[in-house]
Amino acid sequence: MFDTNGNPERALLVARRLPKQTRGEIQESLAELARLTASAGAVVAGVLSQDGSSHSSRLYLGTGKVEELRALAREQGADVVIADDNLTPSQERDLSKALGLKVIDRRALILDIFAQRARTSEGKLQVELAQLTYLLPRLVRRWAHLERLGGGIGTRGPGETQLESDRRIIRRRILQLQGELKRVQRHRRLLRDRRRASGWPVVALVGYTNAGKTTLLNRLAGSEFRVADQLFVTLDPAARLVALPNRQPFILTDTVGFIRKLPPELIAAFRATLEELYDADVLLHVLDASHPGAGEQMRAVERLLSDLDLGDRPVVLALNKVDRVEEPRDLERLSQESEGIPVSALTGAGLRGLLAALEGALRPQVGQVTLRIPYADGPALALCYRRGRVFRREDGEAGVLLDVALPRPLLGQMAAYQVKRG
Repeated sequence: MFDTNGNPERALLVARRLPKQTRGEIQESLAELARLTASAGAVVAGVLSQDGSSHSSRLYLGTGKVEELRALAREQGADVVIADDNLTPSQERDLSKALGLKVIDRRALILDIFAQRARTSEGKLQVELAQLTYLLPRLVRRWAHLERLGGGIGTRGPGETQLESDRRIIRRRILQLQGELKRVQRHRRLLRDRRRASGWPVVALVGYTNAGKTTLLNRLAGSEFRVADQLFVTLDPAARLVALPNRQPFILTDTVGFIRKLPPELIAAFRATLEELYDADVLLHVLDASHPGAGEQMRAVERLLSDLDLGDRPVVLALNKVDRVEEPRDLERLSQESEGIPVSALTGAGLRGLLAALEGALRPQVGQVTLRIPYADGPALALCYRRGRVFRREDGEAGVLLDVALPRPLLGQMAAYQVKRG
């Protein structure tokens, strides 16, 4: 018996500050990169940043900073260097050669975390597709050991042939994964069609990773989905039924959290999951109000929603984790600037006000009508009580006269019973 886990990798984090970025922004980004590194199971051995725009496009950093990074790596016994920005395949390869260490960027780190978190077959398919899409242009680095100095006899080995073979295998697997995910999309579309047919409105949870979306879902729906103080714990969509204060039910869905510099490979691969957002009547944006960079996280989510063509969707903002806010004035200022509702998914504080806000946002999705339903049509009457909110009922000779608020998808089904009072 022996330990197969070994010691965790020791990572050096490196970032380049652009002229438009403040020192505070780059420090916050590096702090987030450190959390991502810890979530991946590595230990942060050191942090290095370069100010200004002067840098080597070939090495990502200036040559002097590369020497400083090499010395720090020797001193700290580092195993890997993680760049906070997206590196080109050539930058990744050349910087790795210059340092004699493995080099990855933020995208590769996030993909690794997703690979560790994926539990369902759908999640694993999406992560594998994103990883292979990311890997394909970087394959040449995997075959660097077959390179030769000079030319002539003995230097034309199988390297290029093997490289092209691997590329074909990966492209074939990508096509296979895309086909399987199309079937997943069709299945999810059927589920969403079934939800629409039920007439219940849909509220989708969105927000920065680790903002407390799943905790809020558990609190509102009485569910027990896994939560942890880690990044990207939730990868697979979840849906539960919740009741508003007026007893109107709605479907609350949870999906993957957002983050700055989210890899485009993930957005493309998780299209089947993110499509859950397009059928939502209202987006419930959950923001960690206790986070020092709450404002920037809120703007990052808004930018991503805009990129996904969801910027015009009705949004209710929940300022979560108010139990962790140390300075009440900061919460008051954030609440006034964002018009958000302070809540704590952990303690339940503020949830009544949040549900009232959701009720107001969903009200345009509901129409109030007067119906006369014959006594013989019991299922239609039961549907009004089960799916709607009855304000007034009169039992007459011709049937039951109801003033009822119904989800708009059901109004067409009940059009034959609609009458005008007086």
